[in-house]
Amino acid sequence: MVASDDLYGGTRRLFLKTFGKFGLDFSFVDAREPANVESAIRENTKIVWLESPTNPTLKLCDIREISGIAHKGGAIAVVDNTFASPYFQNPLSLEADIVLHSATKYIGGHSNVINGAVMVSDEGLHEKLRFQQNAVGAVPSPFDAHTIHVQLKTLGLRMERHAQNAQDVAEFLEAHPKVKRVYYPGLKSHPQHELAKTQMRGFGGMVSFEIRGGMEAAARFLKSLEIFLLAESLGGVESLAEHPASMTHASVSREDRMRAGLSDGLVRLSVGIEDSGDLISDLDNSLK
Repeated sequence: MVASDDLYGGTRRLFLKTFGKFGLDFSFVDAREPANVESAIRENTKIVWLESPTNPTLKLCDIREISGIAHKGGAIAVVDNTFASPYFQNPLSLEADIVLHSATKYIGGHSNVINGAVMVSDEGLHEKLRFQQNAVGAVPSPFDAHTIHVQLKTLGLRMERHAQNAQDVAEFLEAHPKVKRVYYPGLKSHPQHELAKTQMRGFGGMVSFEIRGGMEAAARFLKSLEIFLLAESLGGVESLAEHPASMTHASVSREDRMRAGLSDGLVRLSVGIEDSGDLISDLDNSLK
């Protein structure tokens, strides 16, 4: 498998610590450059695994171009679309073969259900996946399915508010003297802003930023927050903050983290649907 080099820490742990025991090999590359993916594909490569935007540095990859590269090499393209949500991005229309979501996040949107979703457009692939789902028992409870169905009805409304609040927060942080760098595809300063406009209908509700002062400054900031809750999850109506180096990506070695741009001062925000002025005030007070 060829995969993005800054995947969600839990995904990377699953690949290396669990799937690796079954003889699977993994090559991690900077998927912002399609040529890196192409050069990593070998004769035995079966899957190209992408996140776009990535977790937590919100890097993008050209889904259509990389899907074509995967197909040319005899592999399938899989996209974890959790950060974008199906409201803002549809990888199947960009020639990906499989799209997956943690439905716990934006699809559910209220932090009250654990669920996941896999989408394909090929009937044969669908049948293979349904067989595996049935064989391993990966079936949600009826109540969880009902909850997702009900909460999905407000997805559009929620995502529009998430994205607008995230844009406001990102612009505030970008202008703050204690912030070294902001990662949000909706900012013109994002190196892949134009790609985001091409393959996304909106820029999502996730914002990451690097605070000056490293680990200690990040810890002080997180401890001072009042509206943003300290938690690893994301995509709910409430705003959350987390520290990747010590939380979501703690299982990733520091060397690999630094290589992927996950510094000790990096903070990830899941921007909720509260009043954006209140959120910015909370961030401003905590940065003092």
